[in-house]
Amino acid sequence: MDFKIKKTTPEKIKTDALIVPVFEGAVVGSSVDSLSEAARDSLNTALKQGDIKGKAGDLQILGALPDTPAKRIVLMGLGKASEQSASKLRKALVTTATALTKTAAKDAALLLDEIQIKDRDGQWLARQVVELFSHACYRFNDYKSKDKQSKINLKKLTLLCDTDNKAVEEGIKIGSAVANGMNLTRDLGNTPPNICNPSYLAQQAKKLAKDSKTLETTILDEKQMKELGMGALLSVGNGSATPSRLIIMEYKGGPKNQQPHVLVGKGITFDTGGISLKPAPDMDAMKWDMCGAASVFGAMRAVIDMELPLNVIGVVAAAENMPDGKASRPGDIVTTLSGQTVEILNTDAEGRLVLCDALTYVERFKPASVVDIATLTGAVIVALGPFASGLMSNDEAVVEALQAAADYTQDKVWRLPLWDEYQEMLDSPFADMGNIGNAGPKAGSITAACFLSRFTKAYPWAHLDVAGSAFSGGATKGATGRPVPLLTDYLLRQLPA
Repeated sequence: MDFKIKKTTPEKIKTDALIVPVFEGAVVGSSVDSLSEAARDSLNTALKQGDIKGKAGDLQILGALPDTPAKRIVLMGLGKASEQSASKLRKALVTTATALTKTAAKDAALLLDEIQIKDRDGQWLARQVVELFSHACYRFNDYKSKDKQSKINLKKLTLLCDTDNKAVEEGIKIGSAVANGMNLTRDLGNTPPNICNPSYLAQQAKKLAKDSKTLETTILDEKQMKELGMGALLSVGNGSATPSRLIIMEYKGGPKNQQPHVLVGKGITFDTGGISLKPAPDMDAMKWDMCGAASVFGAMRAVIDMELPLNVIGVVAAAENMPDGKASRPGDIVTTLSGQTVEILNTDAEGRLVLCDALTYVERFKPASVVDIATLTGAVIVALGPFASGLMSNDEAVVEALQAAADYTQDKVWRLPLWDEYQEMLDSPFADMGNIGNAGPKAGSITAACFLSRFTKAYPWAHLDVAGSAFSGGATKGATGRPVPLLTDYLLRQLPA
């Protein structure tokens, strides 16, 4: 979508859809005072009919008002005027954007000045609008015949505001970069696994670097990884006809001596569970087991678009987990790049095996911080549902920055502990550790993070378990693009003062 700022009044704006905020009690703001008496009377008549109460998420679409060039008036409920909040606004914007995608409207305009969220400025507001409208307009048609493709008419949104245009402009810039990153993440996640395999991800990294002067990409093949000693990562792809890859994307936007911030993504392009085979129902969702990796691609795309003056490295551990005669077995012991040994007790706990070698590999960059992102455990969905990503870390400063970014973007996280008692659940009689906890499913998300923490002692680190937030099922089935907003804002917070 195209987003613009314009300083004008609602009776002058030519648009297919003028979005007017409505507050509880069917009250509109002062922005409509400039309308003609006939237009105001028509609007008030519609409000008195009671079809819209003004609660957050309420919506009503009217025809044109007298003396106004707007073809439609979209009444967007925001809740009580004195209690506007980020969550209510997001609900309203999602409802409005989704409704507009089902109309013939090619452009829309939003009365931005009526929206006032406590402790949030014009930049934040513009970012929310851009990200949520772009999200609503996303469609994945790559594998549909032309007559079955979903088409969206809405291509442009104008933000009508009188003040603080610089902040709004910056918000549009950042929001557009985040939206582009989210769309790339969703595209990669939604691409079928017979296309999107480790080699495909490597090709996408090369393409990203080709289109950018500030990005360099290195791809390690299985021979190179074997020479390095990455026995854990390689064990996951043993049963696949598609070779594994380690993908390194280096964005050099800061000074040469600036320590980089590193994002590490789990890229299991399809997860059958291996010998510990998953049940058949809903196994198609395992094409999204690479959404952690996809979010790294999305964040790197956003960083490039924003031309961030920071050094950022994206690393993707890519493999396909398949069962065949060469596949890893429960009971196998592998040696990781760190030299630590792991007893594989369940081949369906494979994400931590590819990540642990990648987390050791990034030590060479002497990172300022490392954040790994993975659809790692079903247990985090049981704990948090689809609303928040699980957060675990060895560093309070990283946690504070991630939590602040989560609050600002509404890409939510919830912190879980990494106590020593949980570490003991990884004890193995035959190796340095097992790849799952020895108490069955208890604390599954935490023991998975405890496993990863054993490979991250050289730097500040956080782990994001996005199994519940990175993709959805049902009517909204598909990759969500999360946690690209969170990661992008986290990196913005690392900029030198």
